[in-house]
Amino acid sequence: MARLGFLGLGIMGGPMAQRLMDAGHEVALWSHSTGKAKIIAGPKATVCASPAEVARQSECVFLCVGDTAMSREVILGKNGLRDGASAGMVIVDCSTIAPSASKQLSAELKSVGIEFLDAPCTGSKAGAEGGTLTFMVGGDKEVFERCRPYFEAMGKMLYYCGTSGMGLHVKLSQNMVLGNLLQAFNESLVLSTKAGVDPELMLDILNNSAARSGLISAKAPMVFKRDFTTNFSVKWLEKDIQLMLDSAAELNVPAPLTALSGQLYRAAIAKGFGEDDICGSIRVLEDLAGCEVATSSTPPTKS
Repeated sequence: MARLGFLGLGIMGGPMAQRLMDAGHEVALWSHSTGKAKIIAGPKATVCASPAEVARQSECVFLCVGDTAMSREVILGKNGLRDGASAGMVIVDCSTIAPSASKQLSAELKSVGIEFLDAPCTGSKAGAEGGTLTFMVGGDKEVFERCRPYFEAMGKMLYYCGTSGMGLHVKLSQNMVLGNLLQAFNESLVLSTKAGVDPELMLDILNNSAARSGLISAKAPMVFKRDFTTNFSVKWLEKDIQLMLDSAAELNVPAPLTALSGQLYRAAIAKGFGEDDICGSIRVLEDLAGCEVATSSTPPTKS
């Protein structure tokens, strides 16, 4: 079994670290909230005072933090991973950050003999808890293959996407579809509900049409129940959309739909919904239209 590290123990990172421990690995843990690390730590885990201490105890360190600035700080900042790493150690960043920044991190670490993979993942909280995440990996393929057993403890689908930064380009492109699709759902359900269509009937029709979507099938029942418990928060999707738009600008790719979706998610944050699940963003359009997407007591009928 390997000596691993994990930084960032939030909704995704905590369960991911737990999967590594369940696989029998020794895991050094660090979080801004020491309490989280102490709750997760068991006989196979050590709680560390800094990222540098994690690095000193590990041959490979995973991290899953909120944004580009956080990632850079825990890797290159004071008492960061670089300060405690030995030559040959691997850092795997599962955070969704700017591809250009990730490439810079990779180059800086490579110059001091530290390997780096960008490996953002998808699957939300349930995937992290069940070990069924999908990873999109950029970096040296040989390093990825060396780390494959660790990924397999946390996920079921592993995609090697190419050189440094490519995993992030893939993840952001996927989230671009997700973010725009959710806004299309929001508009559709608010419109149909205000017109008098029962939301459950509308969902049943969507699920049996070319508009069927796994995302909508999962999120719609939460909206109907007014359950906005966080799996993937509005604030982090809005952050990802800004990364998409930055990448689009760098590559001279128009992204008008994504820009508008970003404004709607920002409006949701302004209304106080930023910490809620992304499906809670529907309340922006509900408020504008004066209509709540709620279900009736009578189930939909089919002939």
